[in-house]
Amino acid sequence: MEDKYLITIKGTMEQRGDTDTVELMTRGSLVHKDGAYYIVYKETEATGYAGCTTTVKVADDARKVSMLRFGKQTSQLVIEKGTRHLCHYETGYGAISLGVSADVIEHALDENGGKLQFSYTLDSGAESFISRNLVDITVDKLPES
Repeated sequence: MEDKYLITIKGTMEQRGDTDTVELMTRGSLVHKDGAYYIVYKETEATGYAGCTTTVKVADDARKVSMLRFGKQTSQLVIEKGTRHLCHYETGYGAISLGVSADVIEHALDENGGKLQFSYTLDSGAESFISRNLVDITVDKLPES
């Protein structure tokens, strides 16, 4: 896959009244296949996941988003309306399982790019609240060279 898109990812975590926001801009790809859009990009040292590739898959009907990280530190978060998922998340210190529940999933994606926005809550698996997370992804097609 060619990196023909500029992908901007803004993530905000709200936890115990504090808010922390990070933003990443990178090149990547966007593919529409089998009823879903796939946004694929390589992680960098800035994210702490250098050597990993992340795929964000969103269903056409915006009911479900899957964030899959492959490489040295693998993880899988499934955010689905109306369903709480127990997901595997690899950290630099070991693996943990997190409960993930969707708040909002919206997208306006097509072959030229667009936007994906979703928010979800994380819990410890024992159902104790950890954080609310908001993710805004903008995908812009790069000019042909």
